[in-house]
Amino acid sequence: MSKTNYMHEFDAIAAESAGKRPRLLLHSCCGPCSSSVLELLTKYFDVTLLWYNPNLYPQEEFDRRLATQIELIEKAGLAEEVPILAESRKHEDYLRRVEGLEAEPEGGKRCTECFRLRLTECARLAKQYGFDYFCTTLTVSRHKDAERINALGREIGKAFGVKWLPSDFKKRGGELRSQRLSEQYGLYRQNYCGCEFSLR
Repeated sequence: MSKTNYMHEFDAIAAESAGKRPRLLLHSCCGPCSSSVLELLTKYFDVTLLWYNPNLYPQEEFDRRLATQIELIEKAGLAEEVPILAESRKHEDYLRRVEGLEAEPEGGKRCTECFRLRLTECARLAKQYGFDYFCTTLTVSRHKDAERINALGREIGKAFGVKWLPSDFKKRGGELRSQRLSEQYGLYRQNYCGCEFSLR
């Protein structure tokens, strides 16, 4: 359970942004997770979606999840509103980052480094392209530690000089909403987190 009410912090930022529509770079882990998150965020921000998931294994899974992400954007009627900044797989980035942590349990130190890798790239690009905030869909899952993700986001945001948008998107029925939207749009929903270690 998260000790901090990150959605309360989110609400305050969204209220301040009323009518201004700040630019937000949103890292997405997959189409299903992004569904309810995009539904919420596009009310308040001009969102660009970042597809950077070097953890995904094998290549076919990476390709299928990217195709599902594009499918979600199109079926949700967001194709004109939410551009996608898609990077190639770059699996070697992930393997270098988690070297020595291969035997860690799911949810352990290896996952922290995976979060750090993806959030660092999101912050770097947010700074490079002048976004007001950066964020991730990762907190929509009950399997992901919002406390850890938000702490990393704040730390990385400070290092790059770009603002982190706090969140715990699973709250207020966000995770259930993402499941229902995925069913509504007929999206592929994966049964493992993504890397070869979680697949085992």
